[in-house]
Amino acid sequence: MKHSLPLNRLIRAMLPVCLLGAASLCAAQGWPAKPVTIVVPFPAGGTTDVLARAIATKLGPVINQSVIVDNRPGAGATLGAAMVAKAAPDGHTLLMGAVHHTIATSVYKKLSYNFQKDFAPITTVALVPNVLVVSSTRPYKTVADLVADAKSAPGKLSYGSNGNGTAQHLIGTQFQMISGTNILHVPYKGSAPLTTDMLGGQVDMSFDTVTPVLPFIRQGKLKPLAVTTAKRSSALPDVPTMQEAGIAGLDIGTWFGLLAPAATPRDVTEKLNREIVKIIHTPEFQKQMADIGAEPVGNTQQEMARQIAEETEKFAGLVRNGNVKID
Repeated sequence: MKHSLPLNRLIRAMLPVCLLGAASLCAAQGWPAKPVTIVVPFPAGGTTDVLARAIATKLGPVINQSVIVDNRPGAGATLGAAMVAKAAPDGHTLLMGAVHHTIATSVYKKLSYNFQKDFAPITTVALVPNVLVVSSTRPYKTVADLVADAKSAPGKLSYGSNGNGTAQHLIGTQFQMISGTNILHVPYKGSAPLTTDMLGGQVDMSFDTVTPVLPFIRQGKLKPLAVTTAKRSSALPDVPTMQEAGIAGLDIGTWFGLLAPAATPRDVTEKLNREIVKIIHTPEFQKQMADIGAEPVGNTQQEMARQIAEETEKFAGLVRNGNVKID
C-alpha cells in the first residue's frame, strides 16, 4: 500500500499541532501558578471596583490563589485596559471591563490597543442601570424641572462623568440632544470623586450607575430623577425611566465583565468562565447584586464577544451623531 505522504513526513507535519495542544493543556493544568490580578480602570468605590472585589473574594478560594484588585484609573478607563492588553497572556492578569471600552473605541483616536482584537472575553458579570441624580439641596422634583432650568440659562448647569468616552459622558450628550439643553460636561476619574463634588455642590448632576449613588439616595442626600434604561431599576422601583419622564429614545445602561489578554490559552479562559459563571449564579452573589442595584448575567465567552461587537458598532453611530469629542 502506497502512502500519499511518507510516515516520517506525516509525523513532522503533525508535531507542531500536538505541541500546541499539549502547551494549551499544560497551561490550563498549571494555572493559576501565582496570584491573579483584576485590573480596575477606575478608582476604588465605583461600580467597576465593587463588582471586581465581589468576584475576587469568591474566586480566590475556588482557585486556591489570592485574587488582587488593582485600581488603575485614568483616560476614561483606557489606561487600565492598555495595561492588561500588554500583560503576559497567562491568565494571571484580567481586566474588569465595561461598556465604556466599547464607546472609547470611537472617542479616542489613538488607543494603543484594539478592544475587540486584543482581549479575550470571559463573561459579563452584571448589568447596572444609570440614573440621573442631583443633590437633595437642588429644587428639582422631576426631569422636566431640570430641563426647564437648563433651558432658561444655557451652560449654567453642569454634569459630571467618570471620564471622557464613558457611558456617563455619552448619556449626558444624548440627554442634551433629546432635551434641547446645553449642560457643561465635567469629567472625573471615577464615581467617588464625582459624587463627593456633587454632594458639595461643585457639579449639579450626574448620570452615574445606580451602585455608587444608591447609599446616598437612601440617606436622602441625593435625589434620583430618572433611570436611563428602558425599564425601571429593581433597586429604585419608584423612579421613572427617561422615556416616562419625557426624554424619548434614551436607553443606555452599563455592563461590566471580565476579559483577559487575547493570546491567553483558551483552556484557561474557558476555566475562568466556568468558575466565574458558577459564582455569579450562586444565591449569595445574586443577593449581593440585588443589594447594590445590579442585575447579574454570567454569559458565555461567545455571547460576550457578540455583545462587544454589536455595542461597538452601535456606539460608533451615537458618537458620530452626538459629535462626542474629548474635552
